[in-house]
Amino acid sequence: MLWHAIAPVRRYTKASHDVVRHPRLCSDAKILLLYVQGLPDEQTHVALSEHGRKLGIKGRAFQRAKEQLVLNGFVHERRVSGERGLWVTHQLFSNVPLSEGDALAVWRDAGVGVRSSAPSARFPAVGQPGGRTAGHQLPVDEELGENASRPPTEPPPETDALVELSSQEREAERVLLSLRHSHRQLHLGVAEARELVGAAAEWLRRGVSAGELRGVLSSGLPSDGVRCAVKFLRHRLVQKMPEDPGERRKAVSAREEAPSVLPAPPPYVAPLVTCQGPGAEHVFRSYDGSTECPQCQQAAAWARWAEWRAAQLGVDLAEDAAAAVEAGRDPDGWRPRLAAAAAAGVAGGDEQ
Repeated sequence: MLWHAIAPVRRYTKASHDVVRHPRLCSDAKILLLYVQGLPDEQTHVALSEHGRKLGIKGRAFQRAKEQLVLNGFVHERRVSGERGLWVTHQLFSNVPLSEGDALAVWRDAGVGVRSSAPSARFPAVGQPGGRTAGHQLPVDEELGENASRPPTEPPPETDALVELSSQEREAERVLLSLRHSHRQLHLGVAEARELVGAAAEWLRRGVSAGELRGVLSSGLPSDGVRCAVKFLRHRLVQKMPEDPGERRKAVSAREEAPSVLPAPPPYVAPLVTCQGPGAEHVFRSYDGSTECPQCQQAAAWARWAEWRAAQLGVDLAEDAAAAVEAGRDPDGWRPRLAAAAAAGVAGGDEQ
């Protein structure tokens, strides 16, 4: 890296390396610090926001830069009562970090907050004091000797004392109050923290440690900032509430006690159907909607095959096929005749 610099002879501002290389100040904060440091005396009465507007630092960028300057001791603010009881905000800007005690000493030396003039003298009203004029006519609804004054106003009820907290609730309250050290946007008062103690203690009761609870509440803040810390933390405590281990154990035990295997359904039994085949009347159970029993279907199939085979051999077995079908059970009666006819056909062919 090449470095070339010419020292200015006029219109320059001396800046400390501690400011230029400050690790906790953004570029906008450093520019604003150097800009205000080089202002003439006649422009020091202008508010810091006006100087930021001239530099183009507005909105959220200015708020972020000012917050860093305040946190690191470069900017201090103080509200004092001015003329005619009006409140005025004074800003103290320094090129070195100042503590609250140092800033108070600077304000005291500058006379900030000290009344410059005594109360003005006023002349009394014109005329002489006179005696009190009393009326002679009583009101219509009032009699002599009756005290019709209104009863004294009841004093406002005293606020209830803060209830005693358990050990878990005290730990949850410490976590809520410590969030201000992580982010200033999560600053809570004691009364505000008491509103959220119940939900935060429930997290600890469900096995979440204090460090884990602090991390969940302070991480992943919105980019545009937190407007209301109480509402934001209440929403997170409710929406991200972990599962109750007691409820989970109950659910697991309930599943273990429930029967794991359901009883098998009873087998299907088909209704009895009267067979439409030849032979004596008999019944069977039809599972596929057929009207003939398996034995009759098998006998009919053998008969059809015998007719086809006899047609191939040129043998007339119609009577035997009909007899086999009528028998319905034993097709062996025609098998020997068919085999003999086939053998005779083969032998006749050989003789020719």
